[in-house]
Amino acid sequence: MRKILVTGCLGQIGTELTLSFRKVYGDANVIASDLIKKDVPAVIDGGCFEQLDVLDAGRLAAICSQHKIDTIIHLAAILSAVGEEKPQLAFNVNLSGLYNVLEVAREKKIQVFTPSSIAAFGPSTPPDNTPQDTIQRPNTIYGVTKVAGELLCDYYYTRFGVDTRGVRLPGLISYTALPGGGTTDYAVHIYYDAILHNRYESYIGPGTRMDMMYMPDCVKAFITLLEADPARLVHRNAFNIAAMSFAPEDIAAEIRKHLPDFELVYHVDPVRQAIADSWPNSMDDSCARQEWDWKPDYDLASMTADMLEHLKIKLA
Repeated sequence: MRKILVTGCLGQIGTELTLSFRKVYGDANVIASDLIKKDVPAVIDGGCFEQLDVLDAGRLAAICSQHKIDTIIHLAAILSAVGEEKPQLAFNVNLSGLYNVLEVAREKKIQVFTPSSIAAFGPSTPPDNTPQDTIQRPNTIYGVTKVAGELLCDYYYTRFGVDTRGVRLPGLISYTALPGGGTTDYAVHIYYDAILHNRYESYIGPGTRMDMMYMPDCVKAFITLLEADPARLVHRNAFNIAAMSFAPEDIAAEIRKHLPDFELVYHVDPVRQAIADSWPNSMDDSCARQEWDWKPDYDLASMTADMLEHLKIKLA
């Protein structure tokens, strides 16, 4: 059985991923870690938790030795919107943190799974059905660090034989944990505000299409690629994965099927809008489908029904 270390376990992805991984691999085999021990009882109390700053390579190595880690799921990162406010911090955490993870993995022969993002693309990237291999010229510090991270992971595989794997994540939507400062966060907040206020003010403008994914499909992608036969992998890192592409008005239309009086208005944030405009409208994920049988379970309609059902209970 794997012994897995999850960094950044208390973020939007990490919270749900840690809980799901513990169901699959066993509570004792998934070590959760984050910079600050926040009050998330399901993660903190459900298994081992280690306080970890990924910039502390010595502490990282010690945790891996202590728990006999053979797999690192590296999620600790500064996201796009926060990264534009604190670019120096984003550069340091996103690149130096990943470098530390890869160096420890090289020394201890550990498998590394770390996600990239649609932010790795830029304005000159083909926006529709964006190919797996295409021009990447992002104009955000988050995107720059993600492109560099993709290349670092490829390098550590080809140069040192580290088993690195990863996906380019679209925007993620979950009812379990709130997002932490990304451009696509509106696609989570809209559901919360639909339940609480029957109204949402979007900082992303109408007609702005971006790839999105429901969190259960994200977890499915992580586990499927992690366990994939390496002989089938032509690519290893930064697989495009997609589930649905929509604009704010598309979510609103689906929400109105359940809450007919829901109102969507706009107050566009120019910074986040500019970031969104530089990203693809939709990605071609045929390589993931061919090399490790990727297939999402949720579309916009089924996700919306499930989100609203769970949020009505959570926010009651």
